[in-house]
Amino acid sequence: MKAYVFPGQGAQFTGMGKDLYEQYPEARELFHQANDILGFDIANIMFEGSADELKETKVTQPAIFIHSVVLAKMMGEKFTPAMVAGHSLGELSALTAVKSLNFEDGLKIVSRRAQAMQAACELQPSTMAAILGLADDTVEKVCKEIEEVVVAANYNCPGQLVISGSIKGVEKACEELKDLGAKRALVLPVGGAFHSPLMEPAREELAAAIEATEFNKPICPVYQNVSTFGIENSDDIKTNLIYQLTAPVKWTQSIQQMIKDGATEFIEVGPGRALQGMIKKIDREAEVSQGSLA
Repeated sequence: MKAYVFPGQGAQFTGMGKDLYEQYPEARELFHQANDILGFDIANIMFEGSADELKETKVTQPAIFIHSVVLAKMMGEKFTPAMVAGHSLGELSALTAVKSLNFEDGLKIVSRRAQAMQAACELQPSTMAAILGLADDTVEKVCKEIEEVVVAANYNCPGQLVISGSIKGVEKACEELKDLGAKRALVLPVGGAFHSPLMEPAREELAAAIEATEFNKPICPVYQNVSTFGIENSDDIKTNLIYQLTAPVKWTQSIQQMIKDGATEFIEVGPGRALQGMIKKIDREAEVSQGSLA
């Protein structure tokens, strides 16, 4: 069974999507539509922009969404998912690719999400850090014992857990986790504490946008970050999507569940190859590949 997975923030690169734009008239139409929806020329930033321009949250999230969704659409009949999942932002790409959302509504939610997250970041200085080489429960225990906001945020793969919270909380956790034998405790160059309680203002704003949008039943189950199980009910999809901003991304658990449910091949749709690497660390036997039009 084929499972398609969609990347999140961090996968962007200059030139992303340019090949699709140049080769396919339908792709060009979608890029032009995206420019109109967003009110700025995101296509030009994707194709020619600097790394710094692409790092801006209001650009990064729509850019990755557009690249992923346009690629899935151009794959046409080759896009044959039995199940899908997306890492954080990638969940919205997945939902759009399997027709739970249309392109316009999906992009509007992504744009609102990016702006709300940026605003929440500006309310309180906060950050994230990647912890390598420790068991998940060790990291969770340290986070719980610190008298600052710091939580496990991204369960990427065994031995790789990202924590999120206040700057003091994350720094203190990194110190203690290094003492406990972490191979690395690396503060990430991000603007805020994504997937933590500090994203509550963004969650409230995004909830209004999601509740006001029509979601359809997807063409296959969507394994959401919050629940880790395949979901097809549109009301449940909405609820999980709303809570995703303040809840951890349970990527390891989602991939393990997909394998239990019959996934034999994982195809990454969008920029980068990060998810393939994570999946191989979750299950060495898993077959992984890059979504392509060839």
